[in-house]
Amino acid sequence: MNKEELTQRTAVFKALSDPNRLRIFAELMDGDTCNCELKDKLSLAPNLLSHHLKVLESVGLVSSRRDAVDGRWIYYAANRETVADWHDWLSVFFNPSRIQTRCLCGPEGQLAVSVG
Repeated sequence: MNKEELTQRTAVFKALSDPNRLRIFAELMDGDTCNCELKDKLSLAPNLLSHHLKVLESVGLVSSRRDAVDGRWIYYAANRETVADWHDWLSVFFNPSRIQTRCLCGPEGQLAVSVG
């Protein structure tokens, strides 16, 4: 992982480490919605909800768009492209077959080398 990717991945983990943001994102994985539905469903103050949505949007997990008929309404959605990227990355990152057996560097490892 290069420094840029490490920075991006860390930012997303940091954004999702807040329980309210994780709850919001989980709701958005069920489909597009607006502030009022999220506010009611999650019992969050409007200003707090807006803050959390802005953080999730800043790391690319959430996208927003204005209503085509009444631009005062804003709809939020999980960003499909970002979710697909994370799905692929986590599938590789957490693949148990990546875990290798290595000789330990401490006394236990030295004992194994001298016995073997």
